[in-house]
Amino acid sequence: MSNPLSYLHDQIEQWRAEGTYQRLRILESASAAESRFDGKEVINLASNNYLGLTTHPKLREAAIDAVKKYGVGSGAVRTISGTMTLHMQLEERIAQFKNVEASVVFQSGFAANAGTVAAILTPEDHIISDELNHASIIDGCRLSKAKIHVFPHKDVAAAEKILADLETVSGRKLLISDGVFSMDGDIGPLPGLVEAAERHGAIMMVDDAHSSGVLGRNGRGTIDHFGLHGRVQVQVGTLSKAVGVLGGYVCGSRDLIEFLYHRARPFLFSTSHPPAVAAACLAAFDVLEQEPERIERLWDNTRYFKKGLTAAGFNTGISETPITPVIVGEAKTAHELSRELFDQGVLATGIGFPTVAKGKARVRTIVSATHTQAELDRALEVFERVGKKLGILR
Repeated sequence: MSNPLSYLHDQIEQWRAEGTYQRLRILESASAAESRFDGKEVINLASNNYLGLTTHPKLREAAIDAVKKYGVGSGAVRTISGTMTLHMQLEERIAQFKNVEASVVFQSGFAANAGTVAAILTPEDHIISDELNHASIIDGCRLSKAKIHVFPHKDVAAAEKILADLETVSGRKLLISDGVFSMDGDIGPLPGLVEAAERHGAIMMVDDAHSSGVLGRNGRGTIDHFGLHGRVQVQVGTLSKAVGVLGGYVCGSRDLIEFLYHRARPFLFSTSHPPAVAAACLAAFDVLEQEPERIERLWDNTRYFKKGLTAAGFNTGISETPITPVIVGEAKTAHELSRELFDQGVLATGIGFPTVAKGKARVRTIVSATHTQAELDRALEVFERVGKKLGILR
């Protein structure tokens, strides 16, 4: 009998032939500055653990205490019997931290973006979206069935022209952008976008996943970084990156959050966070406010590592944040670079089409606050040696 899924095997074999097939690396230790993958100790430059909170003693203690008190799971979705005291405390803590009326926690940042856009818009509405916005935004736009208008990356004038052209068209308008773009590490032009949204009566939405814990006072994100409090109606953040745990959140007005409680499908149909996760997230926000030196170290390490890469001759693109791509062009080259780096003790992931445009393949690096200068020096030495071996550097 023929296999109706044989085309999947054919596609996998094609990826192998093209040199773009990726095998999952298995983490055998805590996620830290140096980690053990596939039986090998490597300098980890592939994690979103910006501040090293995955192993922070206060988060560990909070998680353990929550398990002892509440058990390992909530047992239900939030709207049935799965809303625990810890969930409400976390949402209140996030709202206070972000200087907004209320927040709602989702199971992931992806669910927060996709669920929110799909919930608040209808097929009669319009979305104006940066061409490099995250996949979760793109999926949310598609799920909403609203009309999607894409503008060139960070082109405020183009976004405003779309809004102006839609001025007399019925339906709500949502202008949406990443705060920090996950592949290039550049910061969105939020002041210009916010002004455009205000001039044309559009809803402004920002995905702050990669700026949460990184930009703004104590890591409050791009809205704080640019001083835009009260002017962005929908803010999305993550609990899975700098916060060091798991989940996503949306914050804004009380009405927005109450509406999402009733209409956001990921919220309605997914079991709520385990007590340990919610408790560890709560502890993380305490750490953000009590240990600002972690963010300072993150930025010191970022500047040091970027300087080393560019001095060696690597193309780091337009990065302005700890996300620092090493752009090499072809996907096969990026994956080969990633494999060679790993063999010599550095983990940095190769990324190609369709995640990034053809001809823009790269190895993406992210330093953390907990990397030592000695570790960064070793990583830079390996990058330069491998870059020369592969002909990326002259």
